[in-house]
Amino acid sequence: MKEGKSVEAGEQCPRKILVVDDNMDSRDLVKKVLRQYDYEIIEAVDGEEALAKALSEKPDLILMDRSLPKVDGLEVTRRLKSNKEFEKTPIIALTAHAMRGDRENALAAGCVGYIAKPINVRTLADEIRLYLGGQGGDIRRGEQA
Repeated sequence: MKEGKSVEAGEQCPRKILVVDDNMDSRDLVKKVLRQYDYEIIEAVDGEEALAKALSEKPDLILMDRSLPKVDGLEVTRRLKSNKEFEKTPIIALTAHAMRGDRENALAAGCVGYIAKPINVRTLADEIRLYLGGQGGDIRRGEQA
């Protein structure tokens, strides 16, 4: 499933973000934030679909739930990071696992960031901006410095 706006000739293409989460409410919250900033949203609901969509869509950033059906999010992250095409693709872990060591496990698997659920919208926006900046959709557009 893709969402986004069409791009006129000469305009910059919106950046693609793959949102991987088996929880529809979590995906909907993330999509609500991303839609405000013209990102192209790609969704996956399990680890196998995440791998397939990442390979076919080549997202600019991946938001990865840790606990997924079929293949867990950390294993998906390890597999993607072992592929040269995804070495530099930022993957941010989204997880309800806020136990001691979980952040370190996510970072060791190849994630560049870690956001505990329930998701804080401001934290999500800040993390995305950190890795995508203003290219294709400035997550802080409209805010005063």
